[in-house]
Amino acid sequence: MKRLLSAIFLCGVALVINAQKVMSPNGKLMAKTIDKKLVINYKNKQVLELADVQYNKLDFVRKVKDDYQMLEGKRLHCTNQANEYQASIGQNAKMVMRLYNDGIAFCYEYTNLQNTKAPAEQTAYIIHEGTKRWMQQWSDSYEGFFPLSTTSEVKALGGFGGAMVQKNNNTHWGYPLLMEPVDGVFALITEANIERRQSASSLYNQGEVFSVKPDQNDVLLSGDWHTPWRVVIIGTIADIVQSTLVTDVSEPTKYEDTSWIKPGVVSWIYWANNHGSNDYNIIKKYVDMAVTLKLPYVLIDAEWDEMDKLPSNEGKTIEDAVAYANAKGVKPLIWYNSSVGWINGAPGPKFRLNKPEDREKEFAWCEKIGVAGVKIDFFSGDNESNMSYCQDLMESAARHHLLVNFHGAPIPRGWQRTYPNLLSTEGVYGAEWYNNVPHFTKKAASHNAMLPFTRNVVGPMDYTPCAFSDSQHPHITSNAHELALTVLFESGLQHLADRPESFLSQPQAVQDFLGQLPTVWDETRYVSGYPGQSAVLARRSGDTWYVAGINGSDEPQTLATDLRFIKKGNARLFADDASGQWNINTISKLPSKIACQPRGGFVLVISK
Repeated sequence: MKRLLSAIFLCGVALVINAQKVMSPNGKLMAKTIDKKLVINYKNKQVLELADVQYNKLDFVRKVKDDYQMLEGKRLHCTNQANEYQASIGQNAKMVMRLYNDGIAFCYEYTNLQNTKAPAEQTAYIIHEGTKRWMQQWSDSYEGFFPLSTTSEVKALGGFGGAMVQKNNNTHWGYPLLMEPVDGVFALITEANIERRQSASSLYNQGEVFSVKPDQNDVLLSGDWHTPWRVVIIGTIADIVQSTLVTDVSEPTKYEDTSWIKPGVVSWIYWANNHGSNDYNIIKKYVDMAVTLKLPYVLIDAEWDEMDKLPSNEGKTIEDAVAYANAKGVKPLIWYNSSVGWINGAPGPKFRLNKPEDREKEFAWCEKIGVAGVKIDFFSGDNESNMSYCQDLMESAARHHLLVNFHGAPIPRGWQRTYPNLLSTEGVYGAEWYNNVPHFTKKAASHNAMLPFTRNVVGPMDYTPCAFSDSQHPHITSNAHELALTVLFESGLQHLADRPESFLSQPQAVQDFLGQLPTVWDETRYVSGYPGQSAVLARRSGDTWYVAGINGSDEPQTLATDLRFIKKGNARLFADDASGQWNINTISKLPSKIACQPRGGFVLVISK
């Protein structure tokens, strides 16, 4: 068997497991015990091995059926099924495992804890040398590349604060981790459902052994406690892309009223200037652009607390900027420093959200003056304190009808279901890095073709796409490639990165496209592509399909577009010509393939 993926669970008490066969409801995944190993097969191909399992017996508990609605994401109506099993792993402890139709999820449950720290977790995945894998070097902001490798001795490039250096033999990796244990069969490792009294985890390796290690958690536990779900999505690359397993195992929302939560496209100030949100006149330009393009939101980024200090503003403050946006029918979002990560030398406003009483006062003020949401930046990683603070922020924001966008933050782990006012999270090496480093320019096209198969699988991703002009460092992706990212990358708040002069100089058809762009999708389908090479996805909003594709390579590439699942309709194609200019046409027949320029792309909009 080529590139076999194994995983070891060391749970404390050596016992014997009886021969069993368990499977997912659709029969594609089967688990069987062989010589104290639990082997997971996908369509009779061995893809996952839980070795040295040390529990008596895997007992069937119940059938699980997930059927719920989301307010944003790759699919609004989500369904899945699983067979749930459990096994004793010692006194007052058990492992709960679910075989879903598209992967496995397991957690550890403990009872009768007595004022103690969280029990040590011994979970590890073994990824044999030779197995294809795409891994991101860990950083507390999850901003890095996912280079293809067949060895754990990979050179990783990227990561906030370490973006300029390469590291050999890195041993700390962030989720998600994608691998191809069998040709054409993939497994994506992540976790889900971080709750109170829990930290998030990441992966540390010694050679082929990748251990799951929760971050710092100083809470003393009494009574019952459980770990977050350890999740492995398994199947074809289409199964990976289309999976909702992360939210399937996450807690449903307790919000009684969600009618005020409205996803949408955002006019964003920071990218073009690296500053600008302390300048009232620049804010006005981005509000006016949102009016012209018919965008619902504008984001007023960092340094707005210094607005009255800029002489050209003639005493104008953030309240004046918010009032201007609301008067124009554009809903303003404003930025805050979380003041737990980057503080010294970082922009403000700072220290307004840390104490509960200050946070409530600040968010009440936001609601009063007409702010629709907050972007909160610079968090401190996966530790329990940070996870708890994020939940405090989301709950407080909801009390004041504020949308939330986390930046400089860990990746989503299912909170988008539990706290539906969380519409986006950065946790990605995005277009902002054209401001920071020169090496993003050459790597961006391949990186963009990687993200639909890795980071964006697990939740909304505030990459801030669609830059037709240049920031501090140039981009070499085509206009159609950039436009395609607005569909290819899912985010409940889709921030457009470019400056008003650039957007308003585009053909009217492109401007109209941006003004009609959904950020909520009824359905998402994988069409074609391979991690880092190309990606073509189809997303449906109502009766309209948006099909987006990008070429991640420096050579021309023809992308497969089998769209037989879409009924005939009117179709407009946004593409590039050989000179790099727009090629926008109405077509009568849906193509089975589309030729892309180097680092190019396309968007098809198909409506009745």
